Amino acid sequence: MKKGRVTVIDVARAAGVSKSTVSLVLQGSSVIPDETSAKVKDAIRELGYVYNRGAANLRQASSRMIGIVVNDLTNSFFAELAVGVDMIVQSADFVQILAHSGEDVDRQTVVINSMREHGIAGLILCPARGTQPSDLKPLVDAGLPVVVAVRNVPGAKVSSLLSDNYAGIQAAVRHLIELGHRRIAFLGGFPDIQVFTERSQAYRDALTEAGITPDDALMVSSAPSRAGGVGAVQNLMARGGHPATAAVCFNDAVAFGTCDGLRGMRLEPGVDFSVVGFDDVIEARSTVPAMTTVSVNPQRMGQQAAQLLFKQINAGKAEIENVRTQVRLVVRQSTGRPLTAMEMEAAN
Repeated sequence: MKKGRVTVIDVARAAGVSKSTVSLVLQGSSVIPDETSAKVKDAIRELGYVYNRGAANLRQASSRMIGIVVNDLTNSFFAELAVGVDMIVQSADFVQILAHSGEDVDRQTVVINSMREHGIAGLILCPARGTQPSDLKPLVDAGLPVVVAVRNVPGAKVSSLLSDNYAGIQAAVRHLIELGHRRIAFLGGFPDIQVFTERSQAYRDALTEAGITPDDALMVSSAPSRAGGVGAVQNLMARGGHPATAAVCFNDAVAFGTCDGLRGMRLEPGVDFSVVGFDDVIEARSTVPAMTTVSVNPQRMGQQAAQLLFKQINAGKAEIENVRTQVRLVVRQSTGRPLTAMEMEAAN
């Protein structure tokens, strides 16, 4: 009986690895450990597998797929961003493949490798917490068009699309100061990401500019989620001392959680305590009270990220371009003037 053609799947089974790992070894990727690469190469020799590079290049050249990997799909901001990406992708007659890393760099690497195995023409990445330039180097070395969105990866040689975090938070703090607030908290976010650094620095600078000394007791970090917001405001109120009367939140998800936590303490957002978010997701307009927030326009941001990516794909090379989008403060019902001592006494 004639022996069938040896496939990548046969090699993967013999080496005890995934099909994606074999493909990356064949492509000469540096992301695969030397020991694993050696096992794959031994299996290739033993089985007599022949890599059809011409066919592989043809598949890659004709790819009509775009990969998008986000760090937290439970946050509606990223769902809206993906919708914006898809608007451009569909208009270009491409297909979007969406994956969720869950803030796990290893998981991020796995899904990106899988997308490369399927021959994506480019990648939009909202990086997982802790992503380093070395994590993106294999993509750069392979010449894959990449756009990093929302969070930057300093030192990575890829294009980026970021919002003006500094200007947005400054506008939020100034708004609260103009309303009469002096004890303003900063709630939510992971301290080890650059977005947090930019936003927390803007918060401090805006207070200092107004002659208010920043108080570390009013800064409470947390996961940038609704549950994180609940925990952050509970932590804030449990610290004692002179209580805050308002908070600027890391994002809308934290702001929604802050409102939930306030209601749990029988405080009414927008009346007893002012809350400002960041992002302006669709829910911010319909929640009660409607959320005062810094508008990033996530769908538009997704469209811009896709346009940056297609610019590279159409040029046939990964040209680096860094874009910072403008933001604006949208004032709604979740902010108001602080209560007077007499009003607080009457409320109690």
